[in-house]
Amino acid sequence: MITGTFLDEISHDIASANWGPEEWRRDFASMKADGIDTVVLIRAGYRDRATFDSKVLRKLHPHLIVQEDLVALFLSLAAEHGISLWFGTYDSGQFWHEGKHQKEADLNRAFVDEVWERYGRSSAFRGWYLSHEIDAFDDGVMRVYEELSGHLKAISGLPILISPYLRGPKQFEQRLTLQQHVKEWGQVFERIRGKVDVVAFQDGNVPFAELPDYLAANAELARRHGIASWSNVESFDRDVHVKFPPIAWPKLRYKMESALAAGVDKLITFEYSHFLSPNSMYSSAHALHRRYREWLATQR
Repeated sequence: MITGTFLDEISHDIASANWGPEEWRRDFASMKADGIDTVVLIRAGYRDRATFDSKVLRKLHPHLIVQEDLVALFLSLAAEHGISLWFGTYDSGQFWHEGKHQKEADLNRAFVDEVWERYGRSSAFRGWYLSHEIDAFDDGVMRVYEELSGHLKAISGLPILISPYLRGPKQFEQRLTLQQHVKEWGQVFERIRGKVDVVAFQDGNVPFAELPDYLAANAELARRHGIASWSNVESFDRDVHVKFPPIAWPKLRYKMESALAAGVDKLITFEYSHFLSPNSMYSSAHALHRRYREWLATQR
């Protein structure tokens, strides 16, 4: 079963549901009923948008777009329902793409200090998520990971998660073969061994026929380097022209069963509230949730 989900209210490619406390409270109750024990804030801010009124981010963006303290709301709801929250860092959407990796790391160090001072006493705050996604070895991003992971461990001692994507043909013309992918990620894991605790590869960018081989390779690579292996089972559909609807149920079932066959430690999804929740803004998500619950009953 899927026992974790990202929370995405600061996004650049999916629509906002425009939820307030009442809607989020209803969805956390649904998550708990569906067996979700872990939520991951995918990013605390992106460019000039943020999940709370951060003094650090306001120095960078005086016009910072934030209406309410979503972090406090999410932590409160997570604590109420016995759910662990992993906090996603800030993505400038700029510096690390321009090769200014030190500036990205410095900004995030100041930001997570503010976060830990403000929210670290919450019993639901159980881990960190490095929001800078990669698909292959990148020395600059490795330095961001190394600096941030060291700092996060020092201030909190909590575990750290990353969720990379696959450079596959569904999104990229110049893809990596499975052999190239294994080589690249062998290099990545050598650099982050002991610094990152969990990896949850996104599963949506390669053809379904190839996915079991990637899942097995990812799980084996992670085990070899002492990193827990989760699978980010995407619950949106990459195969249709609309960007992005809830996924077709047979595809979601195939991906879950393939991940379990590969021996991953945990299934999480991007992203319950939009694409799998009975409270979703998409009516097709309501039907997807019914199919998921029917399948889940047979597994139990």
